[in-house]
Amino acid sequence: MFGWFKSEQRERRRKVRLDRKHLEARTRRFLKSFLDADETQKPHFYHAVEAASKQCHPAAEPLAELDDAQIAEATSDAAVKMVSERRVLKKNDPGIDFVTDAYATVAVAYHRAAGIYIMDKEMQELGTAAVHLLTMASSYIMARKD
Repeated sequence: MFGWFKSEQRERRRKVRLDRKHLEARTRRFLKSFLDADETQKPHFYHAVEAASKQCHPAAEPLAELDDAQIAEATSDAAVKMVSERRVLKKNDPGIDFVTDAYATVAVAYHRAAGIYIMDKEMQELGTAAVHLLTMASSYIMARKD
């Protein structure tokens, strides 16, 4: 029983380490840019993270078999994969970087929701900020649909 717990902790630490390496700087840049943006620019951020989140959600059929943490982890894993794939695109292109940073922000938000950052206060805080942005984006998009 304790072996399972230790392996789960080890896997969380590995994911935190990878997130720090591949996602943290991009997520911080995206969130800082959002905070520095004026009210006319913020909808671009909302649309970017909402689209990234929707694209990364797992297929509808197996969702019934998964709990919320597993869905969050699957969504995060898909977003991490998108960040990895997008790294080969043109470097220093603001449009490409913006979208890739949105995927990184989605990955961090869903890892926070999945409980990956339990042992890392700094990543937990970054994840909380990313979750808040995702929540604001969803609210903004839903309000515009009505």
